[in-house]
Amino acid sequence: MNLLKSDDYPAIYEDYIGNVQGDVMEELNRQVETFPTFIREIPQDKLLYSYAQGKWTIKEILCHIIDTERVMSYRALRFARNDMTALASFEQDEFVTHGRHNEREIDSIIEEFVNLRKANIALFKTFNETELSRKGMASDRLISVLAFIYVIAGHLSHHKFIMQQKYLNN
Repeated sequence: MNLLKSDDYPAIYEDYIGNVQGDVMEELNRQVETFPTFIREIPQDKLLYSYAQGKWTIKEILCHIIDTERVMSYRALRFARNDMTALASFEQDEFVTHGRHNEREIDSIIEEFVNLRKANIALFKTFNETELSRKGMASDRLISVLAFIYVIAGHLSHHKFIMQQKYLNN
């Protein structure tokens, strides 16, 4: 898979993309193995924990990761297939507010993550260099298909770090 260039994505995604070290497909494959293990190691009494008023619970963060991956992979698919229709933003807080994530069983969340990630890996493997380099407008920002793949991997790493530092390190 070709390397990401700075003009492939807007600055707002810099932190997520910077979390990806090495080959992005290797990182996606590594995460599909290691992230479920990380989730299973979270103490049950922490799953509904929020470190401050108005902050999401761990279950909400986990489902936010899944929702965001689903949105980003859909955007990547649209642009890879040369559908250049500008795509609207999505309101992550509304997704969490109306997702009923805290009602879910942790095994269901893990299963959904693994199934989604494996399906996305299979999809991304089908993209050739031309498709990966295609760009479109999403959330009023120009971004490439390849950048979405990096964002997916880096977004998970970002939230895993937050969970480790602010939710599980006390």
